[in-house]
Amino acid sequence: MSASQVLTAEQMRAAEQALFDAGTSVSELMEIAAGGAAEWIRRIAAGRAVTVLCGPGNNGGDGYVIARRLRKAGNAVTVIAPLAPKTEAARDAKARWDGPVGTAGGSRGGSGGDVLVDCLFGSGLARPLVPEHALLLRDLAARHRLRVAVDLPSGIASDTGTALGDKLPAFDLTLALGAWKFAHWSLPGRLHMGQLRLVPIGIAPVEGAAQVIARPHLAAPAADSHKYRRGLLAIVAGAMPGAGLLAASAAQRAGAGYVKLLAPAADPRTPPEVVTDTAPLGEALADSRIAAVLVGPGLGRDEAARGRLGAALVQARALVIDADALMLLGPALLPAGKPILATPHDGELETLCRAFGVIAESRRDRALALAKVSGMVVLAKGPDSCVAAPDGRLALAPPAPSWLSVAGTGDVLAGIAASRMATARDPFAAACEAVWLHGEAARRAGAAFTPSQLAERVSEALAAAL
Repeated sequence: MSASQVLTAEQMRAAEQALFDAGTSVSELMEIAAGGAAEWIRRIAAGRAVTVLCGPGNNGGDGYVIARRLRKAGNAVTVIAPLAPKTEAARDAKARWDGPVGTAGGSRGGSGGDVLVDCLFGSGLARPLVPEHALLLRDLAARHRLRVAVDLPSGIASDTGTALGDKLPAFDLTLALGAWKFAHWSLPGRLHMGQLRLVPIGIAPVEGAAQVIARPHLAAPAADSHKYRRGLLAIVAGAMPGAGLLAASAAQRAGAGYVKLLAPAADPRTPPEVVTDTAPLGEALADSRIAAVLVGPGLGRDEAARGRLGAALVQARALVIDADALMLLGPALLPAGKPILATPHDGELETLCRAFGVIAESRRDRALALAKVSGMVVLAKGPDSCVAAPDGRLALAPPAPSWLSVAGTGDVLAGIAASRMATARDPFAAACEAVWLHGEAARRAGAAFTPSQLAERVSEALAAAL
């Protein structure tokens, strides 16, 4: 099983069908999945009373299995089911429960329940909860101190993370069954889920599945390394040199052996460890030792900036394109066959989609479509960032500290990504590594950090990946 794969509802159904075709029955798989979830809940409940809310489908069947397992473990269990089971496996699970089933919360259903387990609706839900079910769920959630969702909180769309209704309750823990779903890593749905844990059920790796970005496994430089072998990164500075300096500070801590600023003029704020090359840009970029180029942070959007972007696009062997450069980029400028990583936030992504004729709704779909039509790897930045490749690969970022929502942190991310590309990473790998390192640096920086303080933590994040 691939612990990091993320499946659509359709992919999940196909993966489960493969298990059925191999001889596992629906009821057997339900016992495996719900049994694993029950063990998590048993530990959390620690002997306290549990209320299990069951729906009519197989998610409700999971609930009956969980209830039976918990009662056997010694917990007091109340089962609430507003609808009768509609699948054969759910009916069998209810029969094996062999205990009372309430149809509404009421005083009996809500009293004495320390832990609520939501098995009302799972990944197959595509429409809002009917009012009586939404009210029941909210009422039970309000009267339980701990709340656990099995697979997904009821009312969250599996493939998008959309909230299918208003005032949906938040949970303390969500137990994903078999594989992660897109909702587990997508806003606004993940805001309702609390801690996330995966319950394995034997699902095989699915070809073409999205992945969750995990801690990279990096290595220290080889014993015979020198600054050029580790990678020379050139950062094209422009009208606002501060952004390029931020990117350079992060890049120096992210693995590259040499970071050089290509600037129209020297800036007295440049620290001594950053080499500034003020030669004409075409001449500076002609250095064959340059492994990667970052262009965009502080570049500006005038004709001079457009010229500096054009020079980088023509001469660089590999590029990271960020910030202002993304607002100037279009199909006519983009060279074919070069490794390019674009790092847009939502506004820049919208501009790129217009320039390249991409029509899509979500950040994820826009990134995938833009990557395919442009040939670039696209790191679409935001509170739920994703990385999309032209061949359809997709990686989703785990949650990072919300303190990253401050000006300048995007320049730090661009510097990290460019540094990773300079160490000979392909754009997709560099983007995934940069996203993880950026989030880890933020965790280590604590609260209310400046972008310079964030950049200073990048080396600690890198050390955590060695």
